[in-house]
Amino acid sequence: MCVFYAIVNFYKKWGECLMAIVYVRDDESFENALKRFKRKCEKVGILSEIKKRQHFEKPSEIRKKKALAARKKMLKKLRIERRLNGE
Repeated sequence: MCVFYAIVNFYKKWGECLMAIVYVRDDESFENALKRFKRKCEKVGILSEIKKRQHFEKPSEIRKKKALAARKKMLKKLRIERRLNGE
């Protein structure tokens, strides 16, 4: 039996980790198992976490991005409400 696994530790002070494990079945081809593994890694968010950690972002930059995303979300919600109200 073969096992694919990927573990990414992050936020060491909280002890959280992302993990994807795929057990290869006896009658399964390597390519199919690899596809399942890649899908599972994407679903868990390992690749996005790695990309996010490729370079350091200052806390002020993170706050600015977060505020901008919240503003965009609020404006989108207002547009939808106006459209539904017929204004």
